[in-house]
Amino acid sequence: MASTITGDVLPSGGRIFTTFPDIFFIPEFVFGGLVWILVASTKVQDQNPLGWVMFVSVFCFVMTTLWFFIFLCGGNQSSIWPSLDAGYHFVAVVFFLSASVVLAYITIWLGKAYKNLPDPQVLKVYQLYISAVVMSYVATLLYFLHAIFSALRWKRS
Repeated sequence: MASTITGDVLPSGGRIFTTFPDIFFIPEFVFGGLVWILVASTKVQDQNPLGWVMFVSVFCFVMTTLWFFIFLCGGNQSSIWPSLDAGYHFVAVVFFLSASVVLAYITIWLGKAYKNLPDPQVLKVYQLYISAVVMSYVATLLYFLHAIFSALRWKRS
């Protein structure tokens, strides 16, 4: 038996601030933006894979902002949107998880370099990267939860 999809599958307007999983939009902004800010506040060396981390954090921040405004304005009411919502958040999880692993690896490498040559400037960058790693994994968790509950919502529709 085929299910019919009504025009009110996803919340729009102010309801996105009170519905689950759409309530995750704001923390995704905050933690994804913090990763962007913390990595951008350091000098990225040549041959450093933190370019991927920057791409992911900026891409997810911009796309989540766009997604948020589409939901806020009510442009998400066609039947394709539940699958797009689940798909986008799955891609964001994969991107953020890969960026988190890269960032953690660079942070571990920088910590070993600091042990060999103690420098206050390296310590400052190391501490910023530790903070960015924590924020990155929290953002990954938020996107993961959003993806799971969006997929459940898509399955129900």
